[in-house]
Amino acid sequence: MHNQLDLTKEATPLRQIRAVYDDKTIRVYQAYSDAIADSALANGTFVSPPFKMERMTWIKPSFLWMMYRAGWGLKDEGQKRILAIDITREGFEWALANSCLSHADPSMSKEEWERLKNSSPVRIQWDPERDLFLQSLPYRSIQIGLSKEAVESYVNQWVRQITDITPLAHEIQALVKNERFNEAMRMLPSEQIYPQSCI
Repeated sequence: MHNQLDLTKEATPLRQIRAVYDDKTIRVYQAYSDAIADSALANGTFVSPPFKMERMTWIKPSFLWMMYRAGWGLKDEGQKRILAIDITREGFEWALANSCLSHADPSMSKEEWERLKNSSPVRIQWDPERDLFLQSLPYRSIQIGLSKEAVESYVNQWVRQITDITPLAHEIQALVKNERFNEAMRMLPSEQIYPQSCI
């Protein structure tokens, strides 16, 4: 997979997709309970139950934003297992093309916003990217919420491989805790600017 990110030549745009990807797949992250993680790993995709198809599920291509959200897999029982999910780029780009922002455009009426929201199976949210210390950075990382037919496609068509990276998360967190920052940085998944980067 492409995994070398060079942002030194110019300032990072406020909104930009950065990810580990290759010609066919892109890696996203999710955090789950033992029950959901074990089921997904055994089946090669998410199975209901325990996975809930009726709920919006959020995927994140940023490793450090996932670590922030799940506290390195140490935050709570429902987010103790960190999964790296390789999905098709075709599916990822379909999600972007069939999305709307998670908040209303100020130029829209309430009725227009409701129509758009109800017709879009995917929500996009841009949250501050995180550094090694999980502190916010001045640019954003994309979070993608899948619902309705998007969840069905994610589970049944897009997922190509699921890897449990909880041990990696714990190892990096331990290095940070022990102030071995250079070693921790070397262990981070390196993320490259995605071609369909700014939306």
